[in-house]
Amino acid sequence: MMTMHRDVYGEALDDYFVHQEEKFPLILHTSYGDKEEMPVEIFFREPDDFPELEFIGLSLCDGRVLDVGAGVGSHSLYLQEKGFQVDAIEQSQTACHIMQQRGVQHIICEDFYTFKGQQYDTLLLLMNGIGIAGDVEGFRKLLAHSKELLTENGQLIFDSSDISYLYKDYNIKKPAHYLGEIQYQYEYKGTRGDLFKWLYLDQDLLIKISHEMGWVVQILYEDENDQYLVRMELKK
Repeated sequence: MMTMHRDVYGEALDDYFVHQEEKFPLILHTSYGDKEEMPVEIFFREPDDFPELEFIGLSLCDGRVLDVGAGVGSHSLYLQEKGFQVDAIEQSQTACHIMQQRGVQHIICEDFYTFKGQQYDTLLLLMNGIGIAGDVEGFRKLLAHSKELLTENGQLIFDSSDISYLYKDYNIKKPAHYLGEIQYQYEYKGTRGDLFKWLYLDQDLLIKISHEMGWVVQILYEDENDQYLVRMELKK
């Protein structure tokens, strides 16, 4: 099995975009022991396929929007159709190229953490986009950087999940670190990409950290899979 510094996620997206079908599976290796097939079509969803949680998050968008980790632009395209001024930020160059072909008007091909100099009324991180924080300390860093990108009355909208059920239901040994800190690796056509960290936060820890850093937190929606939607703004 080869491991290379390649955007295997982007390669899977590009193949699907060109052929409109999944000829090869996109495999996701996890630090808790399982490997899963990621259905690539989920990244190309039309609004009819958005779950209720995402519709609520999109309906709360206001003013100028930054769609963080935009992927191939499904949420950005939806907001564009609704007349929003939306910038789609994504670090995968392949995904950015696909967004351009799909009609996303304002694309920023950059790492969220290095992006600066602009301000937005809404930062949107759906499909567990807050996971880019990587770990608990990274979440603090994400909140600090978000503060720099928000207007005075700006808001942060995202979803996350409490994944403690994994360790209960599947009898998986708990790690020494916070159990919502996961390590992932994509594999496509026999090639593995780089390892990357991803964060899932339980509500209690989310609220504790956010309050410590001066944010007001609203939990707006919860589904049957322990996934929840959050709206946050800085205390006045």
